Amino acid sequence: MVWFSVLHITLPVPLSEKLTNFCKVIDFVQQHEFANPQELLLKKHRYPDIPVQEAALQIQARQKAKSKLPSWFAIPTICYPSLLSLEQCSSESTALFKARLLSGNTLMDLTGGMGVDTAAFSQQFEKVFYIEQNPELCEVTRYNFEQLGITNVQHISATSETWLSSFSQHVDWIYIDPARRNEAGGKVVRLQDCVPDILGLKDILFSKASHLLLKASPMLDIDVATNELKNVVKVYVVAVENEVKELLFHLMEAFNGEPEIETVNLNKSGGTISSFQFYRSLEGNSEVSFTLPQTYLYEPNVAVLKAGAFRSVASSFSINKLHSNSHLYTSESLQTDFPGRIFKIVAISKLDKKELQSFLPEGKANISVRNFPMSVEDIRKKTGIRDGGNIYLFATTDCQNRKIFLVCEKIDTIQE
Repeated sequence: MVWFSVLHITLPVPLSEKLTNFCKVIDFVQQHEFANPQELLLKKHRYPDIPVQEAALQIQARQKAKSKLPSWFAIPTICYPSLLSLEQCSSESTALFKARLLSGNTLMDLTGGMGVDTAAFSQQFEKVFYIEQNPELCEVTRYNFEQLGITNVQHISATSETWLSSFSQHVDWIYIDPARRNEAGGKVVRLQDCVPDILGLKDILFSKASHLLLKASPMLDIDVATNELKNVVKVYVVAVENEVKELLFHLMEAFNGEPEIETVNLNKSGGTISSFQFYRSLEGNSEVSFTLPQTYLYEPNVAVLKAGAFRSVASSFSINKLHSNSHLYTSESLQTDFPGRIFKIVAISKLDKKELQSFLPEGKANISVRNFPMSVEDIRKKTGIRDGGNIYLFATTDCQNRKIFLVCEKIDTIQE
């Protein structure tokens, strides 16, 4: 085998056009790391020996990867295949979370893509099969894994269906993250609209693995998906710093019971800030009391809200709801483990500019609307309250159907 060497990296020859151009721009990318990619493209005539379009893509991708994939960003010789691949891949934090859920000797990633999830799984398994139908993307990922020092992954360029039909072994886990774009490039949500179609592949998937982990769109209806998939052991609603990023479904062929639903809020490093577990069948039967605002106010994080654990979270933490449709909670005693933001209520006001301003010495507040007939923008126009400061205003409806403003101070906890 002949090898091509540049800037301390080694690559097999012949190279794809992608990696060939990348080798030419590594130095340039490092020298212009903080440049505006669009401005570089406008000045490409200044660099006749550089494929500036590829350099601009790499610079833009590295700028995006700095927060999404910090470990990859730290290695200057990582090649980013495309902005779309970077947009669609898991963040490093969610990939690390998924890897912590799984264990065993072998795992098959049927939809490898950029390989962010595969790289995380490689830390938990002795051997990982990476399957990717795009040959160039498969080659770039193989190269990137060399830069990352990952040696226990086998890279295969094939469609999921082709590989499954030829694979005669059995693995502990299969991970699948179907593409959620149609032929026109538009986003899709339903499982049957994704590629590959896991509903159609279930039988062959279960013949190859004991466990399946499916990643789905955060927009997917959890109950509909669970009914369609069957055999769902557990559902994870995964948020990163209070933004829902993924739905994960753990399937086992022999399981026919009710899945547990776990909501998880991660920090950007992949650490768990808070989690909450419940069963859908118990949600409707959970006892909930409705009261007027008490000393403390609780706002569930977005993972809890997406999961629909509105009554379960109140019952579990012995707190009361303000209104059936508000999804805000209150109590006299502080529940510091609550999965969301916690506030101390310092005053209750009606929609009156003078009264509200009396609680805001700086004329500023962070306004949220929950079950209230006006938008945040409309409230700001009517009251003159500017954005910011340390006071939080919740415009909501109480259990007596009165429209009220809760003037609050935030209590810092690790559960947000």
